[in-house]
Amino acid sequence: MVALALDIGGTKIAAGTVDADGTVPHPATTPTPATAVAAACAALLREVAGNAKVTSVGIACAGPVDTVAGTVSPINIEEWAGGFGLVGLVQEVFPGVRTRLAMDGAAAALGEYHHGAGRGAPDLLSLVVSTGIGGGVVLGGRIATGRTGNAGHIGHLVVPGGTEPCTCGGVGCLETVASGPSSVRWARSRGWRGSTGVELARAAADGDAIAVASLDRAGTALGQAIASAAALLDVDLAVIGGGFAQAGPPLWEPMHRAAARHARLSFVADLRVVPAELGASGTLVGAAVLAAGEG
Repeated sequence: MVALALDIGGTKIAAGTVDADGTVPHPATTPTPATAVAAACAALLREVAGNAKVTSVGIACAGPVDTVAGTVSPINIEEWAGGFGLVGLVQEVFPGVRTRLAMDGAAAALGEYHHGAGRGAPDLLSLVVSTGIGGGVVLGGRIATGRTGNAGHIGHLVVPGGTEPCTCGGVGCLETVASGPSSVRWARSRGWRGSTGVELARAAADGDAIAVASLDRAGTALGQAIASAAALLDVDLAVIGGGFAQAGPPLWEPMHRAAARHARLSFVADLRVVPAELGASGTLVGAAVLAAGEG
């Protein structure tokens, strides 16, 4: 008998069997197709399950999600953007199996809480800073889900200076200021000639003034949002992962300065902002925790 973890994102789908320690030692992956995403998920689950009897499946998916209805409407999976019954799909593949669904940011937070930078902490706020900005919250060892499972969408906090339209339909969200593509767009509008977040980080490390200013802007916005969320939630640990979070000191130093400047209430005065430890596997590890019946 085995438990399975499934992680569905706009770029790839990952799945694997859950080990005794709650991790996924040998995940299998496949690119997320433009169409027939459900078939790709089902095929991958069957592949990793083999002939074993499946007892539970933990699912992490890009949001928005509806954990009550068992549906997902991910912005970055066009075929499912209008809503898809993901829990129903898994239960078609494995009839009667116990299935738990969480937003990908929430799953990443849960993974870090149990197996990463949040080990030993009572609560934490997690951010995934990449093409977009996701997040999740763990309070008292449990995911804070909210009414529909979407609690933790920190990328859609409105930050000072944010004026651009967001893919969510709002204006001025953190994601429009501090994600990798948003930072690249801002830099290019001011004459920088590169095209990726990796190039932007490298240019900032080399002292390019526009690249430095772009990462300073992003880091400051992140620090402001983190301090605001920490005060709202009464947490003193923020764990930051994602590809763009690897941009180094030009991003992290302004992030730390802004968080310290704004986290002034006594209960957040010791706020720690630290790198995630699990990297790209964090979301799948969180799904494994769900499959194991924790979180």
